[in-house]
Amino acid sequence: MIVILNAFVLCYAALFPIVNPVGSAPLFLGLTQFATERIRNGLAARVAINSFFLLLGSLFIGSHVLEFFGVSLPVVRIGGGLVVTSFGWKLLNSDARLDGDHTRDDSPATVPDAFYPLTMPLTVGPSSISVAITLGTQRPKFGGLSALAQFGCGAIAGIVAIVASVYLCYRFAESTVAALGKSGTNVLVRLSAFIMLCIGIEILWSGWKDLWPTLH
Repeated sequence: MIVILNAFVLCYAALFPIVNPVGSAPLFLGLTQFATERIRNGLAARVAINSFFLLLGSLFIGSHVLEFFGVSLPVVRIGGGLVVTSFGWKLLNSDARLDGDHTRDDSPATVPDAFYPLTMPLTVGPSSISVAITLGTQRPKFGGLSALAQFGCGAIAGIVAIVASVYLCYRFAESTVAALGKSGTNVLVRLSAFIMLCIGIEILWSGWKDLWPTLH
């Protein structure tokens, strides 16, 4: 039981600040501003499901996949940092506004895909994947199958708690930011986009710092 609890706390505490569903909710709302409430709620559920499987796969098989393809974590950070930086820059310079003057419809051209960019990199980015892969390497080396199974149960519970937080924050994003008003929400979206841009550069820089010594 202690192993399960420790694994749960470890996964949730490590991933929640990086996934940051509260901070990502305004960005989710900005990207789905043309969708109806029904479409947005469906996207929130699909993003939560996609996030669950992405984090779960990163946790349990991520290190093996990277080893198979010969890809190191610093390279993942550099590639992911480029994606996050590009995504943040695009959103920061978007002409879209979060107001009621737009006509919302179900047109696929105006509704973003649930996996890209809503799941990755908005919700589960390279930092989250890197952390999940690192957490996977913390699985018990001793104790046999029993300890490994307990660790797995606790880790899965932690991921479930993370994606539940994602769903709730995205599902009620509109009502949450409504109190800010149109101008306040636009400011919050731009600010969040700028922070995402900075996070992308930081991820890129951390990967480069790890790779630089190997060049010598």
